[in-house]
Amino acid sequence: MSTLAAIVLFNAISGICSVAIAGLVLLLPESRRAHAVPHLVSFATGALLGAALLALVPHAVLGAGLGRVHEIGIALVAGIVLFFVLEKFLLWRHCHTEDVETHEAHEHHRREATGILVLAGDSLHNFLDGVVIAAAFMTDLHLGIVTALAIMAHEIPQEIGNFAVLLHAGMSRLRALAWNIVTSCTAVLGGVIAWYSLRGALDLLPYALAVAAASLLYVAVADLIPGLHKRSDTRASLAQVLLIALGIVVVAVAESHAH
Repeated sequence: MSTLAAIVLFNAISGICSVAIAGLVLLLPESRRAHAVPHLVSFATGALLGAALLALVPHAVLGAGLGRVHEIGIALVAGIVLFFVLEKFLLWRHCHTEDVETHEAHEHHRREATGILVLAGDSLHNFLDGVVIAAAFMTDLHLGIVTALAIMAHEIPQEIGNFAVLLHAGMSRLRALAWNIVTSCTAVLGGVIAWYSLRGALDLLPYALAVAAASLLYVAVADLIPGLHKRSDTRASLAQVLLIALGIVVVAVAESHAH
């Protein structure tokens, strides 16, 4: 299998499987769904941390050479700042639209606008995921697979949230499922564009990996972990720690067996 074919295939698998699993979770009774989602988030947090720190960053350092470790660090920090700015922009757009619609008292249109914003934001997010997966595959086949699986683990709880927003916006379950599949396909587009952009500049690949690691770290630390802190009872906290550790161990084992 060629590298480009692997990029397209695993981006498609990661996106479609995450949407399909999220759709199945939505079929569960509310009580079971509420119980399952936090566990998925905890596992996804560990998988993202493991993929970033145990797979992507080491490959970035090895690819650049020990003499350029400082530059890899700069790329990592720059990536975190970049994703912070992107998230700020999306949040600003969401809040701005919501304020305008509330002021005009058009609740129906406000919900529709929120649904469109979620789809737009998810398309951009999936596009960037495709770039991340492509950079990993261009470095090493096994690294690409580990990265794709880690991203899929994160996408499942996110897609559940997207489904909830789209249903609240008035979409049917079938239409919400269809739109989520469409937005997941932007990951394939991101992967193909990254392939054609990076293969002519392989010297930049280690830095692309560092930015990819920054993406996973930012999602884990800025988006997922704060949500986990909302549950502070001992039993829930212990379950979170164990599932985060499990996510890290799964990535570590997969990475060690790949070499």
